[in-house]
Amino acid sequence: IAAVTQKTRCVGSAMALPPQVCAQLCRRPCYCPWVPPRCPRGSPLVLDGCGCCKICARRLGEPCDFLHVCDRSQGLVCDYSAASAGTGATCNFEDVEEGCEVNGRVYRDGEVFQPSCKLQCRCLDGGFTCVPLCQEDIRLPTPDCPYPRRVEVPGKCCPEWICEARDRHLLQDAGAASPLLPYPCQEWGTEWSACSATCGVGFSTRISNQNRYCRLETQRRLCMARPCPALPAASPAVS
Repeated sequence: IAAVTQKTRCVGSAMALPPQVCAQLCRRPCYCPWVPPRCPRGSPLVLDGCGCCKICARRLGEPCDFLHVCDRSQGLVCDYSAASAGTGATCNFEDVEEGCEVNGRVYRDGEVFQPSCKLQCRCLDGGFTCVPLCQEDIRLPTPDCPYPRRVEVPGKCCPEWICEARDRHLLQDAGAASPLLPYPCQEWGTEWSACSATCGVGFSTRISNQNRYCRLETQRRLCMARPCPALPAASPAVS
């Protein structure tokens, strides 16, 4: 089932096409589906090159043509420079400025953005670096709060500390069985941090008490976000 509309025109093309070419590419009248397509995340609904039906805008690196237009809100145009090589046209930046793509959205080089309320990131040289916006503060167990725990609070972005109520008799029995600790040791730790290196081997850290003495300590482990690009081969040394 299709909806019929009389609006037919040539729009969204990076090339100026003569009217006879537009008439060949665009049908009169337009036949569009009643239900618009469901687009992937980061791809908005836009009018096709004929200005008839709503389609999903093509994203960076995706194939495009006169009918299937690129996402102009992200500064993308249909690049025909590689079409002569038989690879077809693809969506590319209108200029040569390098950017990065996160969750289907393209950011310009140097642009600061927040993919979530817990992170603030910056696009840099085709990649991106992020810093947490929620404090990873530490709350030690105390007699009035022997079981501190961080929980997600509805309506708030960052988790908050709460004190769980436990049976005091169980607390006293556990303390008598372990005279070195005034309270039973409940395993606790923060989430692992982001990798210290944007490419190659780095390390991430967390704070945890999962050790034989139940003491808070900083723990590290190796990580790798992605491999680093290969360096160009060095020229032979000149004697």
